Amino acid sequence: MDSKPRALITGINGFTGRYVAEELTQAGYEVYGLGNQASNLPNYYQVNLLNPDALSIVINDVRPQVVVHLAAIAFVAHGNAHDFYHVNIIGTRNLLAALAKHASTIESVLIASSANVYGNQAEGKLSELQTPNPTNDYAVSKLAMEYMAKTWSEQLPIFITRPFNYTGHGQSPQFLIPKIVSHFKNRQPVIELGNIDVWRDFNDVRNVAKAYKELIQKRPTGETINICTGNSTSLREIIKMAETICNHKIRVVVNPDFVRTNEVKILCGSPDKLLKITNMQYNYSLEETLLWMLENTQ
Repeated sequence: MDSKPRALITGINGFTGRYVAEELTQAGYEVYGLGNQASNLPNYYQVNLLNPDALSIVINDVRPQVVVHLAAIAFVAHGNAHDFYHVNIIGTRNLLAALAKHASTIESVLIASSANVYGNQAEGKLSELQTPNPTNDYAVSKLAMEYMAKTWSEQLPIFITRPFNYTGHGQSPQFLIPKIVSHFKNRQPVIELGNIDVWRDFNDVRNVAKAYKELIQKRPTGETINICTGNSTSLREIIKMAETICNHKIRVVVNPDFVRTNEVKILCGSPDKLLKITNMQYNYSLEETLLWMLENTQ
């Protein structure tokens, strides 16, 4: 038996999973991964969260001390609402059932929800005490997942994170900032976007991975914690930052097809609870994140 504590990351092949795996490996964990696609990663299991029997076999085999549950349908504009509810709620429930049955060594279970559960809220920094008001299927599925997860709280040491927007090298170009970065890398003259006068609390994926590692170690069982910076930036401002970094101007064309119904105009979080629990310092500013993404090829 390996003396290192075992960490299981669901969705390890995803954008966030790769960075969390690196963070936990550096912190001394033996990292195991679970995903829906084939992979050559070590300690990796290909299994569908909607297959409870296969999931039970994996959990019984790994018997992790800590779990970071990232696997989800994460793209808000994903076309099939059915997928949100099945994967984000039923898939998560299957995981928790398997953990409760087979992982007697479990010490900490991080379940990644989303700040989208807050919906269109008033201006200001949203704390975890803000009443959720989800405005799309993705956010509704995540909030329902939170409530479902809490029904397992007597059996498992669960806590929930609500990450606000974050980005970094390797994020899919279907997301806004990677799309903007790609256009600047290729020195395109024009970009089609939706509403660029929306403000978001943009974080760096490496900051998020660090926060997850810190929280796993602190074990804030029963808590719900925002993962955010406390600062909001508009897409218009991000385009200006990229123009400065690249010394390249780009013309923005607003495509009505890209303007979301029920768009959340301003979403900014309060990191006070996170910083109180972890005392962590963020390593990367938004400018540093953009520079990192612009300097790296996909």
